[in-house]
Amino acid sequence: MFKKVLVANRGEIAVQIIRALHDLHIKAVAVYSVADKDSLFVSLADEAVCIGGFQPSESYLNMSQIISAANLTGCEAIHPGYGFLSENPEFADLCTKCHIKYIGPSSKLITLMGNKANARSTMKKHGVPVIPGSDGPVKGLKEAKEVADKIGYPILLKAVAGGGGKGIREVDHAADLESAFLQTQEEARISFDDDRIYIEKLLHGAKHVEMQVIADNFGNVVYLPERDCSMQRNHQKIMEESPCTQISSAQRQQIGELLAKTTREIGYTNTGTYEFLMDNKNNMYFMEMNARLQVEHTISEEVTGIELIKAQILVAANEKLPFTQKDAEVKGYAIECRLNAEDPENNFMPSPGTISKLFLPMGTLGVRIDSGVTTGSFISPYYDSMIAKLIVHMDDRKDAVTKMKRMLKELQINGVKTNTNFLSTLLNTDAFKKSTYTNEFVQKHLLTEQGGFHESN
Repeated sequence: MFKKVLVANRGEIAVQIIRALHDLHIKAVAVYSVADKDSLFVSLADEAVCIGGFQPSESYLNMSQIISAANLTGCEAIHPGYGFLSENPEFADLCTKCHIKYIGPSSKLITLMGNKANARSTMKKHGVPVIPGSDGPVKGLKEAKEVADKIGYPILLKAVAGGGGKGIREVDHAADLESAFLQTQEEARISFDDDRIYIEKLLHGAKHVEMQVIADNFGNVVYLPERDCSMQRNHQKIMEESPCTQISSAQRQQIGELLAKTTREIGYTNTGTYEFLMDNKNNMYFMEMNARLQVEHTISEEVTGIELIKAQILVAANEKLPFTQKDAEVKGYAIECRLNAEDPENNFMPSPGTISKLFLPMGTLGVRIDSGVTTGSFISPYYDSMIAKLIVHMDDRKDAVTKMKRMLKELQINGVKTNTNFLSTLLNTDAFKKSTYTNEFVQKHLLTEQGGFHESN
């Protein structure tokens, strides 16, 4: 087992990784930017190294500085968390070349599955249904037009290296394709240093459903119950629940066994998440795979009792998974709300600033709050605006939602604006109550039809 691990991330996920390392009696080293010098994750770590300036490119995306910090502090492994370098094959390869274990899949597998076009082709070969679209990246605007005409509008232009809602554009008409294609290319070039684009048919009124797997180096693969991530705005998830109310246990087993088989056949190790769109007839179509930990891994942990970060570390240390498929059965229901520092009434503008008062309503059965902030913490304009993840796990959906509503009502944050009331509004919509909401519900119905969000919504 490792003796010391570097955490190449920040905020709440850095806090969770540090806690997992300490539970396993492993020393944790934090790296931080100038903006994060007083952050909670820095104080929790056994050692901390400043690696650069405010901008991510100067710090959390600075591969050489992170590797140098690992070598300086004698770390045997690096956990990338999610975001930043977590799906960067160059970074995973650099770790290997520097004799530092990367806690995640190999650079080869990140390239295969983290590259959206490669992942589609791979899934197709293994019998997993995929959304109609281009076979790999399109070579230019001319080919994009040919593919779009063949599969029919509306379509989605998607960056091969995309993630976090970036590098995606909907095109409803042929006349709009050229400008959208050029804009998507430019965004992809700036965000991912890779301007390759592929095309998918846009499925209207679909649910966004995903299933996480974890695999060790001995051929053991476990799939976890699916998550419904359809409550999203601009392709960014807002709220997640597990299991999906519209998937039966038989369908869960069928999908899970197919994904476990595929995971084993491609030689994938550590954790990853297969993402699907599910139409109104419950047909599932593969979209992409996230070759890393997910923000919403928490609800999978809650409904199974499996600690995924610890499992990741064990797998990276070449140990067998400490659980089997039987341990990953659905136990109750879990929901997560992402609490963000943003102003929903002002088009969800980020709301940086210092938290002058913070009360997180913890302390009752089934309540979990993952956060990287305390009273006095500064929400930086340079990074993601998430303050905390509010998670409830109960025996059934009704009780969990009731408790989540109560948590949002009790929650107190001063100093920054938050999306607390917006989350409460979502929980009270008929679409959520009936679980009929799709990935278009928030953007095209709740916000567009009502002209944005207002406290009276």
